[in-house]
Amino acid sequence: MPEIGETLREARMRRRIDMTEVETATKIRGKYLRALENEEWDLLPGPTFVKSFLRTYAEYLGLDARLLVEEYRQRYERPSTQDLTPFSARRPPKRRRRAPLASLGPILVIAGIVVVLLVSLYLLGTIGQDDETPAPPTKASQTPAPTPAKKKKSKSDSRAPARPREVRLRLVATGPVYVCLVDGDGKQVIDEQTLATGTRTPVYKSRLFRTNFGNDNVRMLVDGKSYSVEPSSDPIGYVVRPGRDPRRLSNAARPDCSA
Repeated sequence: MPEIGETLREARMRRRIDMTEVETATKIRGKYLRALENEEWDLLPGPTFVKSFLRTYAEYLGLDARLLVEEYRQRYERPSTQDLTPFSARRPPKRRRRAPLASLGPILVIAGIVVVLLVSLYLLGTIGQDDETPAPPTKASQTPAPTPAKKKKSKSDSRAPARPREVRLRLVATGPVYVCLVDGDGKQVIDEQTLATGTRTPVYKSRLFRTNFGNDNVRMLVDGKSYSVEPSSDPIGYVVRPGRDPRRLSNAARPDCSA
């Protein structure tokens, strides 16, 4: 099968369509369209965006989008951890054998005898207690014990330690990664950029941050503590707050710098 980029380019040239027309019709930026035709996958935000852009571009040109996406998966997409797990390693759990009912007969007889003995001992104990008359309480026993004085809690003891109002965040790219970073005021600190391997951003400060990563090639330094990003085939979002570990966001809660 011809190369993916070559197939897209020949179809566009055959229909005599300019790149600006494709950008207007598909709502995909021209730099991403040119990256698809040149098969420069590192310039795209991540595998999920590549497949989405490739499907939209192919359908616009009248090509078989499913065939091109499948060709990209086989050539360039890394298999997930579940695909690499051999089936032989997964063994069905062993079923426990039920004990035959016939073997429970002696156990039930012994349990019945024990219950009868316990009931008999209980009845004998209650009869003996009824025969004894309790001694009258003495004056010493009637005097209530003094209650210990309660210590007054100072205001400083009742107050919980105040949480920091700002969080410091720095990103370190361990490989090419698409980044969208929004602070607590809705300001786009990093606006839809692809960071190169080894890039260290400045330290940003805000009451919270929301992130959107194209892949897991990035580490987050939150108040000096390093956090790795969970691998995923979909775009990855996190929220970072003061005094807390970064929390994973759902797809609907991730920020969108391109909006």
